[in-house]
Amino acid sequence: MYNQRNRNRQPAAAITEDEIKQIRHIIADSDSAPALVSFADTLGERLVREGLKANQIRAIFDEVRQIESLWLQDEEQARHKVHLLKPKLAYRAARSTEGVPTLKGVLTPAIDVVVENPDLAKERFLRFTEFFEAIIAYHKAHGGKDK
Repeated sequence: MYNQRNRNRQPAAAITEDEIKQIRHIIADSDSAPALVSFADTLGERLVREGLKANQIRAIFDEVRQIESLWLQDEEQARHKVHLLKPKLAYRAARSTEGVPTLKGVLTPAIDVVVENPDLAKERFLRFTEFFEAIIAYHKAHGGKDK
């Protein structure tokens, strides 16, 4: 619903090519922990400025947690569900102007890296999950609100 609060929001800035390269490094490289922490901190602060609410980010993360638990039972089905995160993110981003488009812009290329090589998908999905957890943590640390 359109209201006064939405009228005062700035549209989300697009994710740059440099940021996409950083995301690829974070998900693809096992030695990327410092980059992961730095990027998640910057992004968490940005998402707070854009007005992303904790319940919006948690709804997406809950699906990631379900995939994580599925991975132990059926890896092929889990990879399938990782692919399906992209249209879910697109839908949520289309319905919101408050940070979700930026989150989609970050998570979509991260998902692409996870699924590009089935032999590395599990390892990369675990890094993706760590990255997402760090984003949530920094979003909260920078003042992200629940509602």
